[in-house]
Amino acid sequence: MNAGASDRSWSTGRSQPERVFLVGAEFLSRPAGRHGARTDSSESGQTEPERPASSRVRQPASGKIPPIARVARNAASPHLHSHPADLEHREFSAEESMAELRELATSAGGSVIGEFLQRRQKPDPATLIGSGKLQELQGAVASSTPDIVIFDHELTPSQQRNLDRALHVRVIDRTQLILDIFARHARTREGQLQVELAQLQYLLPRLSGRGIEMSQLGGGIGTRGPGETQLETDRRKIYRRIRHVKEQLDNVRRIRGQQRQRRESVPIATVALVGYTNAGKSTLFNALTKAGVAESARMFATLDPTLRSVTLPSRRQVLLSDTVGFIRNLPHTLVSAFRATLEEVQRASLLLHVADVTSPTAGEQQVQVEEVLRELESHDKPRLYVMNKVDLLPGKKRESLRDTDSVIHVSAANGTGLDKLLEHIDTQIVEDPVRRVHMRVPQSEGKALATLDAKARVYAREYRDGYVDLDVQAPDSLLRRLKRFVAE
Repeated sequence: MNAGASDRSWSTGRSQPERVFLVGAEFLSRPAGRHGARTDSSESGQTEPERPASSRVRQPASGKIPPIARVARNAASPHLHSHPADLEHREFSAEESMAELRELATSAGGSVIGEFLQRRQKPDPATLIGSGKLQELQGAVASSTPDIVIFDHELTPSQQRNLDRALHVRVIDRTQLILDIFARHARTREGQLQVELAQLQYLLPRLSGRGIEMSQLGGGIGTRGPGETQLETDRRKIYRRIRHVKEQLDNVRRIRGQQRQRRESVPIATVALVGYTNAGKSTLFNALTKAGVAESARMFATLDPTLRSVTLPSRRQVLLSDTVGFIRNLPHTLVSAFRATLEEVQRASLLLHVADVTSPTAGEQQVQVEEVLRELESHDKPRLYVMNKVDLLPGKKRESLRDTDSVIHVSAANGTGLDKLLEHIDTQIVEDPVRRVHMRVPQSEGKALATLDAKARVYAREYRDGYVDLDVQAPDSLLRRLKRFVAE
């Protein structure tokens, strides 16, 4: 763990996986705050009460799932066609959310031994799930003896303390679990700094209440002592460390900016892969670039960004960027901490929004990605929707899929549709436009002829009088270099 890791971290580094007990909760009326649970009006028969604008979960401008997101979900779940209203408003169900938490726990190296799902009208301020359900959970935890209990909601510091005391076992929430996975997968110095910053920002408000038994503000025998003084010392240390980490990240951002300026001096576009975690972005990245970056079915297997060059059918080159996967309710501290890395998304000329076409929640996952892009102020960028893993669909369903100008169906695993994807990328890139011209090159200019063969499309070639007449299509940057050979 980094220096900013909480002392409540559940990663012990031992060889045996930790025994994990998962707890989820679904609330019929959403609590204020970004991480509130959904309201399922189709199950409860109630409509969601109006909430203040400041507490609403942000939605796309239309307030509905984008049409392309519905296409993705429909491809994966044909049975949803009979519920038009559900197609517009459906979000992650409690069961789907628990399935995702199960994947996260497994990705963190845990072994899930039990699950507990609570449905109630609203969250309990003290324990989230209420005293009655807490007693049931105590019994389940006592009988299964897990090493850690993970809640599928962000817990307040007081809720976390109360649950710790009641269950006599370590309790963490979904945010801390994601932070732990990020800490495990950070390999570069930049990634480690970003994770540490997020951990420190998460830990800071959770110092409150520690040392209360020895608080100088308390009264009575045995209550006087250095408790709150130590708390303030810890806070100052964390603030100092946060400032230091931010300064180091500013240096990283400055160096990255210099590198980007050098790249931008050459007319080469950047194409960024974005998408929900485990949608197959790294597999697609490897298939297009032969980069050999790590591929894994576990969530957030790729954390550190990678840039590689790709040659398009027009012989233009673009830089393809593989970025960290997004997830539902991605902790805001992570979005802020990883802003330096995600600048590649902000600077990209084109976004490839990769989705797992086999996922029953493909549409909802795309909405979550769009929300993160909105937070990064990148939601207006041109994009192609890449529906990945079509090889896992049944034959008839796969044959019924149709590509459009904005939607491409591919299989990164076996290469299906990759040539068509490159052609679509080519049509979307405006940097370094291609032109078709006639060129007359002396046969003695072997270097120029080799360059044209390597970096341009040659449609016709004719040898006469010591010259080679060529009908070529080439990028503007190449034609400028060889302009002396362009026939007027």
